[in-house]
Amino acid sequence: MAGYRKLGRTASQRKALLRNQVTNLLYKGKIVTTEAKAKEVQKIAEGIIALAVKEKDNFEMVKVTAKVAKKDKDGKRVKEVVDGKKVTVYEEVEKEIKKDLPSRLHARRQMLKVLYSVTEVPTENAGKKRNTKEVDLVAKLFDEVAPKYATRNGGYTRIIKIGQRKGDGAMEVVLELV
Repeated sequence: MAGYRKLGRTASQRKALLRNQVTNLLYKGKIVTTEAKAKEVQKIAEGIIALAVKEKDNFEMVKVTAKVAKKDKDGKRVKEVVDGKKVTVYEEVEKEIKKDLPSRLHARRQMLKVLYSVTEVPTENAGKKRNTKEVDLVAKLFDEVAPKYATRNGGYTRIIKIGQRKGDGAMEVVLELV
């Protein structure tokens, strides 16, 4: 007996399908898919959420100094002339950042191995590159999802059957985060 469902696909296709569905589940909160796919996605998603819950508080706050371009009231960089060239003016700013401890960094890298990067596009700019932004899904897992499930011992997702698909009669389900 196999340890996983093959889903009628080659290994690379199956891996891509599962990565895509896990990413969408964690980004949107729920997906509609077939029962067999949902059970496979559920295994992967539960593992990732468990990893996030385990490592959610495993960081330290560190103060760093960074050079930041000085900006005027319009948000444009301030330039000054030095030796006949226009040069951007920088100022040093002290920031406090989260620094992952080694086990959290390892967990982050393991999550990134499974999850695809997500680009958020505003509805008014559909089809354009302007104003799109990368969503840090791993940070969302650590900061939003993990605290929500901190008191829970597993069972982070739920499968609800919604009936058979019209085309091929496959059982369709909603897979959602609890």
